[in-house]
Amino acid sequence: MRLLSVNWVRFTILLLLGLLLFFGFTLWKQSLAPAPASPALSAPLPQDALIQAYFNHAQSASYTEPYRHQQRLGDDLEAVVVKAIATARSSIQVAVHELNLPHVAQALAERQKAGVQVRVIVENIYSRPMSSITPQEVAAMEPRDRRKYQEFVQLADQNQNGSLETAEIAAGDTLVIFKNAGIPVIDDTADGSKGSSLMHHKFLVIDQQIVIIGSANLTLSDVHGDFLSPASQGNANHLLKISSFALAKHFAAEFELMWGDGVGGKPDSKFGLDKPYRSPKLISLAQGSTITVQFSPTSSRLPWQKSVNGLIARILNHAVRTIDLALFVFSDQTISNVLETKRGVEIKVLIEPQFAYREYSEGLDVMGVALLSDRCRYEADNRPWRKPISTAGIPALPEGDLLHHKIGIIDEHIVITGSQNWSEAANRSNDENLLVIDNRTVAAHFQQEFDRLYQSAILGVPSTLQQKIQKQRSRCR
Repeated sequence: MRLLSVNWVRFTILLLLGLLLFFGFTLWKQSLAPAPASPALSAPLPQDALIQAYFNHAQSASYTEPYRHQQRLGDDLEAVVVKAIATARSSIQVAVHELNLPHVAQALAERQKAGVQVRVIVENIYSRPMSSITPQEVAAMEPRDRRKYQEFVQLADQNQNGSLETAEIAAGDTLVIFKNAGIPVIDDTADGSKGSSLMHHKFLVIDQQIVIIGSANLTLSDVHGDFLSPASQGNANHLLKISSFALAKHFAAEFELMWGDGVGGKPDSKFGLDKPYRSPKLISLAQGSTITVQFSPTSSRLPWQKSVNGLIARILNHAVRTIDLALFVFSDQTISNVLETKRGVEIKVLIEPQFAYREYSEGLDVMGVALLSDRCRYEADNRPWRKPISTAGIPALPEGDLLHHKIGIIDEHIVITGSQNWSEAANRSNDENLLVIDNRTVAAHFQQEFDRLYQSAILGVPSTLQQKIQKQRSRCR
């Protein structure tokens, strides 16, 4: 019995030694194996000397997002703006639909304290400090507005104790930062009205020589991603940094029209249709590049061809080989009609999913289908294409993100961009801007972004939409 016990102990010891040797050998082999590779960056494209393009979903750059502290691919659009602001020596004019990025606000405050003249215009919906909203007001909010408020609390509540302290508000509420720094702010009620249709600009003019412009509002959701959607990487957006006195002159003039005599002065600010009509202006840059700039809105008393959407249609009509569109909204029927005439031109269209399949969407037209309204009527002048294309659809984006670009790329050398959505509202009532850039180096950046979106896009008429069309026909007979 004692011998059996000794043998069992020896067996157990040998077994344990064998297991230790096995696992030790396995760990040794794993230590020799290369670590899993992080996502490979694509090679960055060269930038033009005067027009630099940046995309928050770019695959050629990476950064650590400063608020959620996530490592991610993309250009840090906020850092681009902050760096440009830091160069200001005399003046900064800001006209942005919405601005809630603390680092941008703090950079502006620093320049104001350094003696730089800083002025800010925002849309009236976003002209109130978020920290001043009461619990009763939060309870009465629509879900979208409540989510915005909750995002702000998550952003500003640094110690995560569920309440906002004075220091947290002073550091995290952009409008409070502006007030504490003495930065004057107006909105589109400064003309004495209840506000224009939308003050939808997204631009900064620095020292009357640098223009920062694009599709991105200076917000968490448009640049980095949402706190309440951890997978989000920010709405697909871009910014341009353009060095041009001539271009800056036009944007500065647009700003001054809206600014009037500023805070607390006479109601002489001009927003929306109170502004005079401005025809497109052509600006020549070095090495043959050109930029055409025009501002909306255009009165319906003037021919559509003179409007910004009319300019878009003229540029598209010049295409001879390719037209690639990445649009938040596409609802202008006349632009769709012009595109349909471009026989022999390869056309690709991507539209933000929440707008792509609505009855007013021209995305339906290019795919050759139409939706009825609840009253069993088609949109006035609706015209689905007789020869629809199969290269139209929606992008596949991270959860919580939107396609927010307003991009057209023509023949790989012309780019249409700016704040203007391709809609009647943007054209006839909003404060908007549009640029047409003829520059192959710049166009290559936009083409790379479009190709990235198109690579994983969902093209054609989805089965759910086909079923909806059939149900409507049956209901409306």
